[in-house]
Amino acid sequence: MPAKKVAAVVTEYRKWSHADVILRNLLGGYPDGTKPNLELVALVTDQVPKGDMSRDLAKKHGFKIYDTIADALTLGTGKLAVEGVLSIGEHGKYPENAKGQILYPRRKFFEEICKVFEASKKAVPVFNDKHLAATWDDAKWMYDRARKLFLPFLAGSSVPVTWRVPNLVLPKDCEIAGAVQLGYGPFEGYGFHAIEGLQCMVERRKGGETGVKAVTCHPPKSMWDAIDKQAWAKPVLEAALKLVDSHAKGDMRDLTVKSKETGTFEIEYRDGLRAYVLMLNGWIYEGAGGNFNFACQRKGQDKPDATQFFLQQPDPFGHFMELTRAIDSLVNTGHAPYPVERTLLTTGVLDALMTSRHQSGKRIETPHLDIAYKPTEWGPAKSAIPKVQK
Repeated sequence: MPAKKVAAVVTEYRKWSHADVILRNLLGGYPDGTKPNLELVALVTDQVPKGDMSRDLAKKHGFKIYDTIADALTLGTGKLAVEGVLSIGEHGKYPENAKGQILYPRRKFFEEICKVFEASKKAVPVFNDKHLAATWDDAKWMYDRARKLFLPFLAGSSVPVTWRVPNLVLPKDCEIAGAVQLGYGPFEGYGFHAIEGLQCMVERRKGGETGVKAVTCHPPKSMWDAIDKQAWAKPVLEAALKLVDSHAKGDMRDLTVKSKETGTFEIEYRDGLRAYVLMLNGWIYEGAGGNFNFACQRKGQDKPDATQFFLQQPDPFGHFMELTRAIDSLVNTGHAPYPVERTLLTTGVLDALMTSRHQSGKRIETPHLDIAYKPTEWGPAKSAIPKVQK
């Protein structure tokens, strides 16, 4: 089957940017020697920083760089001329709002993409990297626009599709007493990855996903108090911590409460499930596996289930191979391999948590996050982990 022609709209294209680690798979194939059935034919770069790779890559691989999204999607013809679009609004120099959210132009990109679809009276699949937008209002607008245009829409993190060590897939319709997810890194940007890791697991519980009732971002000085009150939490937390493969020396709790970039996300689901995401900056640091670890206690089980979402670092960033495979499936089948509602929910949760953080740990009720969906069976990576390049 001929490769599907796609356009990409990116904030910047430099080494190890998300544009690089995703689009390199289209240009040179996957680290394991296979190739996606996608051909990059057009690119728009919102910013061109020092170290930009796109111009040299265009000469090497034959795709064209356009000044506008409309020209990229129509290849300069005025009519839609691609079969899929990748919107990668991550990295680059963009302002932050008062809550500390980076205002990447993801909605702006999506609006311009949709204008071409409307003018052409045709929509093609779109992938949106990471959370839909910084704010709930923008994210919901994007989701509603996609539904109105009947366009296949996929979004989210590489964490749900990467390798899990051990390879844990929770039984569908299992009953979960409580769950813990570990995270680290930039509070908003990596906090999203941690929430997506949590969500791809707990969405498999009995009844499927029904949404989130309220969230609280507990600040460093009190980040351990809420989870310590839960009877189920100690063994579950210990199970997740056992899988941490690199961390600072010293007492975990002492180091985390001293860091300004730590905190605990408390998530109260509408069906009664309560989960905690611990951002353990000051103790966890970026290691070979990433240390985004999940654990939960299933009802009727003697001990917790636990896994690490393995992120391959540094090159070749094989977990983006797995994300690109999901994008490949989206464009070639016309159907999202997993629900975009997952990322709509995690986007709303993150926005509410950033509000809670900005308001010194206030509990934020989220009646707007009454988002229900059923999980699919598109799970963790099945391929071998590529060897790190030296």
